[in-house]
Amino acid sequence: MIFKSEQETYNWAVEFGRSLKPGDKVALYGNLGAGKTVISRGVCKGLGFEGSVCSPTYTILHEYPNNPPIFHFDLYRLDGGADLNEVGLDPDYLEKGISLIEWPERLEDNDPGLTHKIEIKILSETERDITVEKL
Repeated sequence: MIFKSEQETYNWAVEFGRSLKPGDKVALYGNLGAGKTVISRGVCKGLGFEGSVCSPTYTILHEYPNNPPIFHFDLYRLDGGADLNEVGLDPDYLEKGISLIEWPERLEDNDPGLTHKIEIKILSETERDITVEKL
């Protein structure tokens, strides 16, 4: 899918978010500035969250109070081969909510049971090519 603006990407993400259910884990792949956090904001909005959404680069995880809860990971600062237990979350707890995982490649072979893979390619300053795969 080609989106010509950040707003188009966000609008799509709102709709995509409405399709998610507890236990879903969405991997967001893309270079710095590709729009991973834009998609995360849209997904959160689609799930009914009205608060502020920003990338948890320094904290690694933001848990947004919502029903279901939303777990927003940014694994950029983790070494390769990390797993979600390293940030203090029990995998069973994650099943109660929806996980958005930026920089999932840092997990290497430690797949937490991803359910969706979103790849974002930068085409221009405003255009993005987004591919979604249900796993």
